[in-house]
Amino acid sequence: MSDFEDANPFQTTDDVQSETVSNIDLSEPSTPPTHPARILSPPPTPGVLNRSFSRPQAQRPSQQVIKSDFCCSRDRWLHSGEDVEIQITDAQKTSDHASSPYIAYVIKSGNAIAYHRYSDFESFRNSMAGLYPTLIIPPIPSKQTIGDYAIKQGKAKEDVSMIARRKRMLQTFLNRVARHPILSNEHVFHRFLEGEVSWSEILHSPPISNLPKNPLKAPAHNPTDANASPAYSALPSPTGTHPLRRPDQRFLDSEAFTNKFASHVSGPMEKVTRRTMKRWTDFATDNADLGAVLNGFSLNESGPLAAALEKTGQAIDATYIATTHLVQDMEQNWAEPLHEYAQFASIIRKLLIYRHQKHAQLEITQDALENKRSNLEELERNEREASRLEEALGRGRVTGPLAQNSNASNAPRKSSNASLEAGAPVADHDENAGEEVDNADADLRDAPVYTPPHPATGPPPRRSGSGMGLLNALSYTLHGMMDVDPETARRNGISKTRETISQLEDGVHLTAQDLKYSSSTIQADLDRFQRQKVADIREMCLAMARSHRDWCKKNLEAWEEAKKDIALIPDHPNRVPDAETSPENQAGPSDTSKATSLPPR
Repeated sequence: MSDFEDANPFQTTDDVQSETVSNIDLSEPSTPPTHPARILSPPPTPGVLNRSFSRPQAQRPSQQVIKSDFCCSRDRWLHSGEDVEIQITDAQKTSDHASSPYIAYVIKSGNAIAYHRYSDFESFRNSMAGLYPTLIIPPIPSKQTIGDYAIKQGKAKEDVSMIARRKRMLQTFLNRVARHPILSNEHVFHRFLEGEVSWSEILHSPPISNLPKNPLKAPAHNPTDANASPAYSALPSPTGTHPLRRPDQRFLDSEAFTNKFASHVSGPMEKVTRRTMKRWTDFATDNADLGAVLNGFSLNESGPLAAALEKTGQAIDATYIATTHLVQDMEQNWAEPLHEYAQFASIIRKLLIYRHQKHAQLEITQDALENKRSNLEELERNEREASRLEEALGRGRVTGPLAQNSNASNAPRKSSNASLEAGAPVADHDENAGEEVDNADADLRDAPVYTPPHPATGPPPRRSGSGMGLLNALSYTLHGMMDVDPETARRNGISKTRETISQLEDGVHLTAQDLKYSSSTIQADLDRFQRQKVADIREMCLAMARSHRDWCKKNLEAWEEAKKDIALIPDHPNRVPDAETSPENQAGPSDTSKATSLPPR
């Protein structure tokens, strides 16, 4: 176990240094703001860091930081500075506001009384886990298995031992929440304890009704924030096994330690504990049968033997009673806390998976941002090349007609000069030149000019006939896709890519903040949990020692009483006398020498 403890990453912040270490201290509560559920308190004085979180039976130090601003009377009672304790005083069978009877647990917190069934505790814990995705929410007792319902059938919900176990573990759950420095400030918890409003109404009112369906697409510090950035809705939702390029070694160590701790607690320890308790239970049953047999046998005897048999039977009955108490103490102070810490290991594993998903979310968003930036650079480069090509084509269309005009005007001049040299009349030359110029202008007007295609606008043409609606819509869509102007499509792509980049930049900023907050808060709560675990395991070991000591003490007292009556039974007539009381030992030295010197007969 030394290597196991050496590998423990759940240590105080003084022992482990990391870039993700937070200055947030979760050891004591402080005055909550308007919404204390989603905002961590400032760090209190460093002198209260070693507060233990043990079971209700354990001795607990009182809170040293006293609040001055309270949201309700339950908040005032919880943070009054006294060692308060929430109790579940009873479990009653009722059918109020239900079609079938159920077990309602009576919760007493100060002068307030509340009645809640097991499903209320379950939904309350789930709501707290949704409001605080970065905190370790204490577990509640597990549901009954299908085997229990198959064996006990309709009486499974009314099993006395199951109800007693739930009472103890639900009381432990409430007290752990009440002593948590952040969870104890939640007004939903205060309303759960007050019981003035039905729990169904609380579930359908803020802040629980504002919880997002996907916690990865909400702020880690306040999942119910109505003013959260719209960029959260565009964030990806990676799985818990998504590989990380740059994982945090500290949380890798925490995950490995949690898995090792879970394998120790939920594996050999729970199995051995169940087997040990079963054997102690069988031992108590055998002693009960043996004591009854001896008590009946004493009725057939008389004298000191009858009294001795009766006392022996009573001593064995006392062993049975003491063993039964021992089994009960082991279940309450050892088996139940052990199962609770197996549940804690599962809760911590889910917490680390949430932080892993936030880290993967950041890396995926960063990769998407880099890809979009590369796409934008490619589109802008294409736009620049297209612009240069368009300019070149524009210059070509302007210079082409001018060159034809100049050639056409020069042709008549050359012909006129030739005619003059040949002695032709000037009038004929002028008439021929005018006709050639008119022909050139007509050729320019008739020359085709290139114009870029434009996308079709307006609704698709309607055609009469049944069954043509879908075909017309499909053909119109394909026609629009094929006839899109490349320039317009390119510019639309650039604008959309810039909008996507803006959203991704916001997403990277938000996920980076969430990851930093999650890492610091989870690590701080892991440190608090480690101190709680050490205190609880110490109390478990002390409770086990006290239980065995009391068992031994009760058995010793019972058998000492039986020994007195057993000693009054006369010796057997054929019994060899003890060495101390034999006549040979009582004789003097001379007699002994004479006896040894006599010859045999």
